[in-house]
Amino acid sequence: MHPWRSVACAVGIGAVAMCCAEGGSRVPTSGGIYGYVEAALGPLPGYVAGTLLWVSDVLGIASVAAALADVSASLLPATLVTVARTTVIVGVIGAVAAVNVGGVTRGARLVTVATALKLLPLVVFVVVGAAAVHGANFSTPPGWKPEGLGRAVILAAFALTGMETSLCASGEVARPSRTIPLALAIAFASVTLLYVAIQLIAQGVLGSALTHSVAPLADTMARLGPGFRVLMLAGTAFAMLGMISGDILGTPRLLFAFARDGLLPRALGRVHPRSHTPYVAILSYAALAIALALTGSFAELAVLGTLASAGLYIAACIATWLLARRGVALAGTPLNFRWLGAAAVIGAGSMLVLIALASRTEIIGLATLIAVSGLVYLVQTRIAAASSPT
Repeated sequence: MHPWRSVACAVGIGAVAMCCAEGGSRVPTSGGIYGYVEAALGPLPGYVAGTLLWVSDVLGIASVAAALADVSASLLPATLVTVARTTVIVGVIGAVAAVNVGGVTRGARLVTVATALKLLPLVVFVVVGAAAVHGANFSTPPGWKPEGLGRAVILAAFALTGMETSLCASGEVARPSRTIPLALAIAFASVTLLYVAIQLIAQGVLGSALTHSVAPLADTMARLGPGFRVLMLAGTAFAMLGMISGDILGTPRLLFAFARDGLLPRALGRVHPRSHTPYVAILSYAALAIALALTGSFAELAVLGTLASAGLYIAACIATWLLARRGVALAGTPLNFRWLGAAAVIGAGSMLVLIALASRTEIIGLATLIAVSGLVYLVQTRIAAASSPT
């Protein structure tokens, strides 16, 4: 993936992030995008958006857990690979879920620690790797096959998605109209700059070998010494742990919001008596993620998760624009981004292009998910109406 393609993905998803910041500042609620899509477009689109949100998130967390397990298992003898892979997936997701059941503060602290531990190796990569860059490696960019362009762009977009997960805990954030936009802006700008720097350094050190590298960061640092390679492998593991931690902190609260609104089994809306966390939703979500990670590969799960996110982002852009037009603001003065209309157009348009780059089977799968979720909502509401006392 050339740096300019990473920048193009960043522009498109950055526009979506701005819409999410605006929407989150106007309708801060547990459920995130589900909450303000429902507020702007109605309960049916809200339910579909919520389904896309939790499906994309559980696919994303499963893909990362599968990748973490593969990296860990590759360090062991072949006879232990299957057992090690299963142990890592169940152990990591289970442990993170247990921490989050203990309280939102503990879950947030785990995310902070994992993020700090993963940033140190990345900073070393940028500082040390920059000194080993060879200008000649940029004269002939790494080759790419046209038929693989769509998948490469989708996977690049996957690396930049996830801002919607933090919005699922918006109902528990102090001063949401200020905190949510500021946090999204800082996080997205930092991640984009870091990714572009990493891409440039990897290409500058590996050159054409970057195309064939399975672990480009580790391979880049291996040129400088075995110790640096080990550091990068450790950093990669902590990065994956941070993503898993952040996801389990946020997304189960969407399932909780669904259950609270009567759109999922009421059990998912139960709150732990001591920690006051939606523990049934957290444990159920973790169990589903474990099952997906055990049965799928990173690339397969990541692509499917990104496409579901793209559909969700389109709904988020439209809903945010409508909320702003109507002047909806449930938690004080909202962000009031001046160029929100342009951001909504760029964000939604970019996501349509991203979906178009997928295979026909993947597009049909996304359309089927949307249709089935809408049908499930209609069936549930009719059953609820029929069973309610007149």
